[in-house]
Formats: sequence, C-alpha cells, structure tokens
Amino acid sequence: MSERDPVDVVVPFRGDRAALEALRKRLAVLALEATDTLTIVDNTPGRGAGADGGVIRASAIATPAYARNRGAERGRAPWLLFVDSDVTPPADLLDRYFDPLPGERTAVLAGGVRDARPRRGEGAVARYAYLSRAMSQDNTLEYGPRWGFAKTANAAFRRSAFEAVGGFRDSIRAGEDADLTYRLRAAGWQLERREGAAVVHASRTTLAGLARQWLGFGSGGAWLDRRYPGSFPARRLPGLAWWALRFAATGLLAAARRGDRDAAHRAVLEPLEQLSYELGRSIPNERPLPRPSPWRIVAG
Repeated sequence: MSERDPVDVVVPFRGDRAALEALRKRLAVLALEATDTLTIVDNTPGRGAGADGGVIRASAIATPAYARNRGAERGRAPWLLFVDSDVTPPADLLDRYFDPLPGERTAVLAGGVRDARPRRGEGAVARYAYLSRAMSQDNTLEYGPRWGFAKTANAAFRRSAFEAVGGFRDSIRAGEDADLTYRLRAAGWQLERREGAAVVHASRTTLAGLARQWLGFGSGGAWLDRRYPGSFPARRLPGLAWWALRFAATGLLAAARRGDRDAAHRAVLEPLEQLSYELGRSIPNERPLPRPSPWRIVAG
C-alpha cells in the first residue's frame, strides 16, 4: 500500500449526549496517524458555539454543510474526509481511500456506502432500505459525467480544491454535496471512486423517518435544478400519482401470488419514496427558514 497524505476527518452531528457518546465509540476504531485529525461538529440547534475536546459546537446555521465547513477550518491536512454521524467505518478506512493514490487532478474520492443489514424486529422500512441499496453511491453517480456526484455520507476532498471553490454552501440543507461536486468539476477537477473504502449506513427504521429523508432529498433536488437547470427536473404529480397506484396494485398482487414479502414491501414503499421526493420539492432548502414558516415542523 502506498504511503498516504494526512487527513482531517470531519463528522457533522445532531442529537443528545447519549447519541454523541455512541458516535464517539463508533469513530474510536479509526486508525489515525499522528498527522491525522478527527473532529465532530455538533450542529444541534441551540447548542451555540465552542469546543469540548474533539467536539466543536457550531449551530448558527442548522445545516450539515455549515457544520462540515466549520470542522474543515480546524485542520490543515491536504485531504478532508467527511462521513455522516449515522455510519460505522472500518478501522483502516483512511488507508483504503488512498490505495491507489489519487490522480493529480482528482479532488473528490467517493467512498462506498452500504446500507446496514436489518436486525431482527426492525421491520419493512429497514429491509427496504437494505434491499434497495438506498444510500449507495451508485444512486447518484449513475447520473453520469455531468450530474453525477459523491454523497458526503462518505467522501474525501482535496483541501486545496475544496478551499479554492469556497467549500460547501452553508445555507443549504440538502444537495450540498452535489453542488460542491459540480463546482469542482467546473473548475477542472475530477472524481474517482473508492468503493473499497466503505462504511455501513444505519438505515431509517420508521416510515416517518424515511419519508422525512425523502422529502429532504426532494427539497435539495429542486434547489439544484434551479441553480443547475436540467440536473433534477420535476415530474408531473398527477402522472406520478397514477403510476404509483398502478405500481403498488400490480406489485402487491404479484407479491401475494408468489408469497414474496420483500416484493410487497417494494410495491408499497417505492411509490411512497417517489411521491415524497416530488412533494419535497416544494419545501424550502435554504436555512434559516423564515419565521413563521409552515414548513418548520417538516423541514427542521
């Protein structure tokens, strides 16, 4: 394995103290060299600013993008690795990212994201996320050389390129990873995959949690399509609703004939996913939300 550059690992976080301690334990397995750093950025609204060991508080703007930028500012390593707080990394994640070494014009390394195998009793939602590979980088990189992007659930960025384009946009709640990738691509930088540098993502286990995630993705998609026309075009809701009804009815009937429970889950949840995404396009993606806003409860 080739010798790698130092890396600053940044993890945005929201939650209570118990969740923070659980996150610390998951990250404690990472094999860090003396020149690497690990920073957790607490973006929980109302926590204010400050630092506590390896955790800094930065909640002036309640977005993962704002948290990542504040964490990136704390280090000086040539590479930044962003992982989400709901993933579990392997001990040698950093080494895997740099085997092989990136090309000179590579600014983005898209690490692998694998949905967690559902545990006993977790039900249909977690199993659907697992079977559909909901968080796989394939889902966004398949948009091709123009609109494909790396999900920052697990992605590394060359610091010099990251800083040259201004990092993430602090104010957007979703789609910040696509926006950053597009700006880097426009500046002449390239993306490489690192599927072997994979983390395990903890899937949503409730329908409400999954729908909220889909709504957020839709909000980000609409914002991206306004800024980058043609990137995420809207679908007509009446046609989509009719497709959803037909897909669910046909799929449930076929699943019942075969006794296929997984197919039944897909028949119900895939249409809900598509409808939630499209409905989410009407939710503002900028933060902070205006006061008062009818979207505050849904959008967070």
